[in-house]
Amino acid sequence: MSKTVLLEQLRKEVLEANLELVRRGLVLYTFGNASGVDRKQGLVVIKPSGVDYDELRPEHMVVTDLDGKIVEGTLRPSSDLDTHTLLYREFPSVGAVVHTHSEYATSFAQAGLPIPAYGTTHADYFYGPVPVTEPLTDEAIGGRYVHETGLAIVGRFREPGREVDPLAVPACLVAGHAPFVWGKTAQDAAHNAVVLEAVARMAYRTALLKANCAEVSQALLDRHYFRKHGANATYGQSC
Repeated sequence: MSKTVLLEQLRKEVLEANLELVRRGLVLYTFGNASGVDRKQGLVVIKPSGVDYDELRPEHMVVTDLDGKIVEGTLRPSSDLDTHTLLYREFPSVGAVVHTHSEYATSFAQAGLPIPAYGTTHADYFYGPVPVTEPLTDEAIGGRYVHETGLAIVGRFREPGREVDPLAVPACLVAGHAPFVWGKTAQDAAHNAVVLEAVARMAYRTALLKANCAEVSQALLDRHYFRKHGANATYGQSC
C-alpha cells in the first residue's frame, strides 16, 4: 500500500476517533484530541489545534514524524502533540492516543487520585487502578510543559516497584490536568476513553456510597481481565 493511501486511511481513523469523543460527550467545544501512529513509516496523524469538530475533515489532520516535525498539513497540530509523540516513542505497543477533559476522570486527576478498581466493569478493561502522575514541578511547567507531561506519565508507569504495563492499563491521569488514554488503534483508544469515563463515574459514586470501600479481589480482577485479554481469552466470538 502506498504512503498516500495509508495516511489517508489513518487520517480517516483518527478523525473518527475524535468525533467519537464528541458523540460520547467526552469533550466540549474544541477540547481534547486523538492521534494515531504508523509504526512502519514513523509518522503520526493528529487533530489540528482549536478547530471545531463540526468542521473537521480527514484532510485537516496534521502529519508529523515521531519527534513532532510537521511532514504534511497546513494547520497547526494539537498543542498536546509533544505528549502524544513521547508516548509513541516510549510505549512501542501503543498505536493511538486520546486526550480528553471528561468530567469524572478529570475530577480524579484534579484531586490527584488514582481510579480504584472497585468492580468487574473496571477489571474488564484496566488490570488494576488507573494511576495518577506526580504533580509537575514549577520548573517543568515553566519549561517544555507538554513534553514534561509525557515524561510524568512514562515515569509513573516505570516507577520502581510500581511498574504498570501500558497495554494492561491503557490510561493515566495527569495530576491537576486530565486523562490520557491509548490503545492499539484509534478506535481502540477512543473506546478505552469512553470506558475510562464510565468507570470513573462508577468509582466516584461507589466512594460516596461507602467510605473506604475495598477494591475488587485479585481473583475477581484476574478472572474478568483475562477473560477478555491475552492468549486464553474467552470473551466474544472466535474468528
